[in-house]
Amino acid sequence: MSSNRLFVARKPMFIGSNKFLSQIKRKYGVKKAGFSGTLDPFACGVLIIAFGQYTKLFRFLKKSPKTYRATLWLGVSSPTLDIEKINKIENIPPFEKNLIYDVASSFEGIFTYYPPKFSAKKVDGKRAYDLAREGKSVELSQISSTIYSIKIINYNHPFVTFEATVSEGTYIRSLAEAIAKKLGCSGTLSYLERIHEGSFVYENEKPLNPLEYLQPPLNRYLGNPNDLILGKKLSANQFEISKPGIYTVVFDKYFAIIEIKDSVYYLLNKVQLC
Repeated sequence: MSSNRLFVARKPMFIGSNKFLSQIKRKYGVKKAGFSGTLDPFACGVLIIAFGQYTKLFRFLKKSPKTYRATLWLGVSSPTLDIEKINKIENIPPFEKNLIYDVASSFEGIFTYYPPKFSAKKVDGKRAYDLAREGKSVELSQISSTIYSIKIINYNHPFVTFEATVSEGTYIRSLAEAIAKKLGCSGTLSYLERIHEGSFVYENEKPLNPLEYLQPPLNRYLGNPNDLILGKKLSANQFEISKPGIYTVVFDKYFAIIEIKDSVYYLLNKVQLC
């Protein structure tokens, strides 16, 4: 098996993303591996995994929009906004289904909110969840996300199951909390699954061709490919597209991510194709 590999794994519930990656590394017998887009231990679903040189590609992959399936448990309070630290359960009367649908759809568009205190956001160099677990005050700045669509899959009181397609970096726990608040009650997630990231879906960990998932558009070098392999200094006019930007260039058994800036070419990454 090649040391370079890109694929989608399905992380189960109640295991951290790093611990799950360790299991994947043992399964495939590899040392260099990484993942993109941490999932909370409580959450499950799509986790993009790369081995070897392909770990350099995460920031260039098309990973948005993302779709999640979640179940909101109405009347339940938890500082983590999920079932890991439930501290109060209230029996609340059922809502009209149309109200549930209307409230959920009202969040489509730009959603501005405070991230969960139990999140990986950094505060003075420390993770917010570490500070929260230590009982320290956590002050996070507001952020904005785009909710492209949200639809109710099922409402069986007090559980509301919905699917949301969102921009990268959206906290579904915060979206669920906001829905509950607009209904006039508390709420927390009892289930969260990431269904896809961009075109990345779970298909039994089959190897993927990275060229089909890269964000930078294809460009072509007009000179000798050995110039790229040897890392020679090149000018922007030696490329088919010379205007400033980040591009993918395929040559021989390699592909590169390059940046054209100020009429000069810069090599950001060079990776061998498998």
